[in-house]
Amino acid sequence: MNITIIGSGYVGLVTGACFSEMGNEVYCVDVIDEKIESLKQGIIPIYEPGLEELVKTNYQNGNLHFTTNLKEALDNSEICFIAVGTPMGEDGSADLQYVEAVACEIGESITHNIIVVDKSTVPVGTADKVDKIINEELKKRGEDYKVVVVSNPEFLKEGTAVMDFMRPERVIVGTDDADTIEYMKNLYEPFTKNHERMILMDVHSAEMTKYASNSMLANRISFMNEIANICDEVGADVDQVRKGMGSDSRIGHSFLYPGCGYGGSCFPKDVTALIKTATDHGYDAKLLKSVEAVNNEQKYYLVNKIKNILGDDLSGLTFAIWGLAFKPETDDMREASSIIIIRELLNAGAKVNVYDPKAMTSAREFYLKDMDVNYCDNKYEALDGADAMVLVTEWKEFRSPNFNYMKELLNNSLIFDGRNQYNTNFLEKNGFEYHAVGK
Repeated sequence: MNITIIGSGYVGLVTGACFSEMGNEVYCVDVIDEKIESLKQGIIPIYEPGLEELVKTNYQNGNLHFTTNLKEALDNSEICFIAVGTPMGEDGSADLQYVEAVACEIGESITHNIIVVDKSTVPVGTADKVDKIINEELKKRGEDYKVVVVSNPEFLKEGTAVMDFMRPERVIVGTDDADTIEYMKNLYEPFTKNHERMILMDVHSAEMTKYASNSMLANRISFMNEIANICDEVGADVDQVRKGMGSDSRIGHSFLYPGCGYGGSCFPKDVTALIKTATDHGYDAKLLKSVEAVNNEQKYYLVNKIKNILGDDLSGLTFAIWGLAFKPETDDMREASSIIIIRELLNAGAKVNVYDPKAMTSAREFYLKDMDVNYCDNKYEALDGADAMVLVTEWKEFRSPNFNYMKELLNNSLIFDGRNQYNTNFLEKNGFEYHAVGK
């Protein structure tokens, strides 16, 4: 099949690379010339395991094209995916300006019948809006092509996005057009061959499913963080509580790990957008508002614990931060807890050494560029001369460090663990002072 993907960011690039891997001819379109030229040279703007190899291989074999010419791409395609950004607007709603602009361009450019797929995370009713914009542009041109707008939300987890696309848990398709349903089944058949994972529904329900799914996961995270905070107050061990809870088949173990708050490109803006959607329709989403409030407060948890032990004035102290990305296996620092933790430590007079396996460039060039921090080449360099280590992101390389060497490097054998990675008894027996979430 011939496919156009509009938007060569995280979702668009993964989608295009995976479709091309199955033999489709894919045109990835973006308005940024520099990005397109870099992609042609095999330079991937994001870190995602397995993606670089897919892009390079399929570009070289001619299945994957990169262009800024939307009309050329559409002329060669039967289906067009919209995968542009939907950032949070000032009022908390999803900003649809890029989606609407693309819809207008599609209406101005198409020369045949086409299926248009909303892959971007968009509020309920967006497919209707896209359909209206495209057909208005066609009417201006005096054309009457058949355009079917489908909702096909993405469920990619950063760090496992390629695997998630190749072996999806489910493929949601929102449309009531019979021919389009068969087309989408055929398109996704290579990814769902061993087990039927496609779920068909109306377009509004498909749009809602994405927001509901992310909000549910965010709900579990905030719930467990609140339980951890209560455990901290009453002297319980949240790890034991988590294991006891997760053994109930109705609850399960997923997303029951306490930490210092969720971040990234999806959960924060999607929860906020769903709250705004509810408000616009006259409904007060009390639970979602609480999920958001708990998460915002949780990002200050480690700093508050540090100040409770070392005092509000941290002048003269140095902290080693292990992990900057909002989660492992990504360089994404959007809404990361590390940003708040570092800012608060600096404001309290401390010095900060930072290290992350993949997010150092993002930190230097954008997220921490206005903060006076010391960038280190490895985790042990960050510890050298520091008074405490603060674990923020649970990268694999942090799981089993050389604790004896850590004691030699640290001025004080003090660890603040925002991800509950280590064994409390082991560390305390080996002379560390250990503080974790919910312990």
